[in-house]
Amino acid sequence: MAKKSQDREFVWLQCTECSDLNYRTSIRVKGGINEKVKAGMKKYCPRLRKHTLHKIKRK
Repeated sequence: MAKKSQDREFVWLQCTECSDLNYRTSIRVKGGINEKVKAGMKKYCPRLRKHTLHKIKRK
């Protein structure tokens, strides 16, 4: 059985409009990344002061 730390991976969420890295979150990578997560999430962008689409950016 795999450890929990190996099942998850930390990624950054990058704003598609201003290209800022606003959020750091962990996603489950075991068994593939969920299609909903790959498409992006609507999150708040402090620079633009509105909700925008944020996509996964791996460092």
